[in-house]
Amino acid sequence: MAVSVAHTLFFLLLLLPTSAGAQNNGRITVGTSLSTTDNFSWLSPSGDFAFGFRQLNGSDFFLLSIWYNKIPDRTIVWHANGDKPAPRGSKVNLTAVRGLVLTGPQGQELWTSQILTGVAAYGVMNDTGNFVLEDTNFNSVWESFQNSTDTMLPTQIMERGGVLSSRQSETNFSKGKFQLRFVEGGNDQGIQEGNVVLNTINLPTVEPNGPYYEKDSTVGDRNTSSAGKQLVFNESSYIYILQENDKRITLAQGSLSTGNNLYYRGTLNFDGIFTLYSHPRTSAGNESWTPIWSVPNNICEDIPVGSMTGVCGYNSVCKINPQDKRPTCECPTGYSLLDPNDPYGSCKPDFIQAGCKEDKISSKQDDLYRFEVRTNTNWPTSDYSKLKPFTEEKCRNSCLQDCMCAVAIFSINNTCWKKKLPLSNGRFITGYGGKVLLKVRKDNSTLADPSFSNPGNEPVRNKKNQDILILVGSVLLGCSVFVIFILIGAICIGFFYKKKVSKIDRNGSFSEMNLRCLTYKELLEATDGFREELGRGAFGIVYKGEIKMGSNVLLVAVKKLHSAAQEKEMEFKAEVEIIGKTHHKNLVRLIGFCDEDVQRLLVYEFLSHGTLAGFLFGDLKPNWNLRIQIAFGIARGLLYLHEECSTQIIHCDIKPQNILLDEYYNARISDFGLAKLLKMDQSQTQTAIRGTKGYVAPEWFRNMAITAKVDVYSFGVMLLEIICGRRSVDMESGEEDKAILADWAYDCFQEGTLDVLVEYEREAMDDMEKLERFVRVAIWCIQEGPSLRPTMRKVTHMLEGVVDVPIPPCPSPIG
Repeated sequence: MAVSVAHTLFFLLLLLPTSAGAQNNGRITVGTSLSTTDNFSWLSPSGDFAFGFRQLNGSDFFLLSIWYNKIPDRTIVWHANGDKPAPRGSKVNLTAVRGLVLTGPQGQELWTSQILTGVAAYGVMNDTGNFVLEDTNFNSVWESFQNSTDTMLPTQIMERGGVLSSRQSETNFSKGKFQLRFVEGGNDQGIQEGNVVLNTINLPTVEPNGPYYEKDSTVGDRNTSSAGKQLVFNESSYIYILQENDKRITLAQGSLSTGNNLYYRGTLNFDGIFTLYSHPRTSAGNESWTPIWSVPNNICEDIPVGSMTGVCGYNSVCKINPQDKRPTCECPTGYSLLDPNDPYGSCKPDFIQAGCKEDKISSKQDDLYRFEVRTNTNWPTSDYSKLKPFTEEKCRNSCLQDCMCAVAIFSINNTCWKKKLPLSNGRFITGYGGKVLLKVRKDNSTLADPSFSNPGNEPVRNKKNQDILILVGSVLLGCSVFVIFILIGAICIGFFYKKKVSKIDRNGSFSEMNLRCLTYKELLEATDGFREELGRGAFGIVYKGEIKMGSNVLLVAVKKLHSAAQEKEMEFKAEVEIIGKTHHKNLVRLIGFCDEDVQRLLVYEFLSHGTLAGFLFGDLKPNWNLRIQIAFGIARGLLYLHEECSTQIIHCDIKPQNILLDEYYNARISDFGLAKLLKMDQSQTQTAIRGTKGYVAPEWFRNMAITAKVDVYSFGVMLLEIICGRRSVDMESGEEDKAILADWAYDCFQEGTLDVLVEYEREAMDDMEKLERFVRVAIWCIQEGPSLRPTMRKVTHMLEGVVDVPIPPCPSPIG
């Protein structure tokens, strides 16, 4: 027994150096490790801060983090693996070359500190809350202060380019949608280098939206000597911008009378509020963090209208708490949280939404819907129609009769704004004068989907099959063995046959989108041997045809694709499925397809008024108001493709030949998705207009990424054509200064001669405000630098007059 005790004591003594070394002046030697199963951490000399694993919400997952160690709630100020929490059994090793390496229970790497220079010899947990990796000369080779997450601490300095990122919620440490940035270099949003900004991002990307808070480091003086060079949180609890000339611009300060009795931290909260907090160092157990200062004052109203995301999810409304300036989110009447555990998430309609087809079955829409009336509320980025002058009664009726309309707002200046789902960037605005009419269904019934009456979402036929099996089973009890075998065989044959029939049905109607899978022979007959050609372009030749749909004969346009033999069958069908899922009134509808051997054909609805090119460039210039409505329709269709359909689609070939007009002259975009479908490289698209100012964005001909901004450029060129009623390049006119429309339009804009641009067209000149606005938008769209061009969402807002259109620069080359 004595030997056993001695052995145990000796073993404990062996462990003491490692444990003591982990807490001796905060210094840890290379080779030391921590595990989620350990009950100790690496402490700073005073014990104020600890580095180690924190268990997440009683789960089997852990966060590698730094926290305040002497206060009850152990507030986390830095974390390593918020997007990938460590399972129980994980550990972190302090290594010489790679620094901190976090591995899972099976040894898989979850995170590393990524030392870029030098070799680590020690890890040091400082009393400032900064964890530092040092080399043998005690020089820093990595530190948590230079790799911040959502919090800054006293003595921390942020250089230009530094970022704080919010977490997703109080308990979810994944990267959230809010950022604090200390700006490095100017940018296309006009933000000065050295300014402090708060902005949202559209996850999972990191591209910043416009700021909802900005602290100017130059205070009106744009000289580089006064620009901010560091964002400092000093030991006296001041947060300030240090300028190049060493002057200070204070953002916030703590209490001056408390001495060293308080902890301080500056945290970008999950809801986008940056707050300076204080907390007593000696806690009796019931104190909490006290907010001293925060920005912005009202994030609900301060987030720019053009931002793609706000504090709250879709169909929700953001409302500020005047006491602590923190936002809350609420679902409007008739809506409830999509995830009951996420109060800041999206709201879903409590009623079943019928589609446009189902709504048409009812002759009186007020039999189906009613309005919930709200005040002081707006969803500014969800507009799709502006009606003025209008009465409230007309506004109500217009929304009732419009299956796209989810909300109508009737404003005090007799304007009716119609909005569609999902409602985004919702906000409560004190004193907002509009009356909000929220359209909700009167009951919970619909003609759309019989599966709603089946809560288990199990096909009704399954229950019928079960009843048959029960009946057969009852019969089997009284049958001989011979009869049993016969019946079992019959049942098997029946199921096999049923499965085969089901498979045939699925081929007849592709996926669940009512896309018809047609044979080449069927399309050969439908087009009378591909006899009547409607048009041709980069992707293929289009023929007119007729297809029988039930008892009706439907006119169709059949596109026979080029280069389709290169496309693999599964990839082709996957892309067709994506195109088939698009449903918008400004897109041409895909009806079916053919995928047979090397033949690839797409079947579209036939539109009676042909292409925009034929309409626009004929002998007579079309009506001004009709041209404007066509421009609106194209913009909304592109916005849907870029941002609102399930998979982003970049068209890559926007031009008047690819805009079709229906019987009411509504614009419909065609050929969307075909560039990706055929995997055409940039050398294969539009080579005929290379070197001219045609529809192709400059980045196609440079070593630059191709983004949705290529469509914005093409739209801008086409918008000028719509405004002027002429082609973008006209070398036959004999007037050299007018040959390139983009150049001539900018000259006319600069000289204030837009009447010349529209050839003194009376309707356009009577609408001069809109004419100038449209020209400004077009010039912004054709900027050579993609970052200078607006998104299609902003384009639609500028066209509709929702936001101002600043004076555009000359669309000159970017060098």
